[in-house]
Amino acid sequence: MQRRIDYQLIEDLVPEGATVLDLACGDGELLAELIAGKHVRGSGVEIDQAAVEQCIARGLSVFHGDLDAGLADFADQSHDVVVLSLSLQQLRRPRMIVREMVRVGRLAVVSFPNFAHWIPRLQLLLGGRMPVSRDLPYQWWDTPNIHLCTIHDFRKLCREEGLCIEHELYLTSVHRDPPAHLVAPNLLARIGIFAVTRC
Repeated sequence: MQRRIDYQLIEDLVPEGATVLDLACGDGELLAELIAGKHVRGSGVEIDQAAVEQCIARGLSVFHGDLDAGLADFADQSHDVVVLSLSLQQLRRPRMIVREMVRVGRLAVVSFPNFAHWIPRLQLLLGGRMPVSRDLPYQWWDTPNIHLCTIHDFRKLCREEGLCIEHELYLTSVHRDPPAHLVAPNLLARIGIFAVTRC
């Protein structure tokens, strides 16, 4: 199976041996990679019971929980890194969870599909319908994505929340190495990966 480049880039942002909280961790693939590759002390939070069971089968420590309820069970600065991979757009309160991430962790790593990529733009312009693509594969009526955002939107959120962007990475595919320099990432990047801290 081909390794996901977005996971590799996230792993590169995580210090060796860090304490990591992986939010919306799914089946635990990224968390398992971080534990194996970076020797992190990691745990996850996931709402889907079947995914929680998959994590437990991998030997991972995972809490069953709803991110839209916040992270009240986690103390301030209790983790070195808090990760939210490709799930920000599925949350009812994405701004709140970003605030919670930088409260709980010293570094927050957030990745999301960039709705301003040229393919969704073109589908809206020419077809007049909600885009369906590799990164946004759902029809409008059955999508889990309720708060789509763009790279520009996330930068603005960081400014408004007083967050410093430590790293900003772009992908044109989860299976292709990132370009050395991407001109106009808001137009050309399919995925944005941000590492942010409280300024």
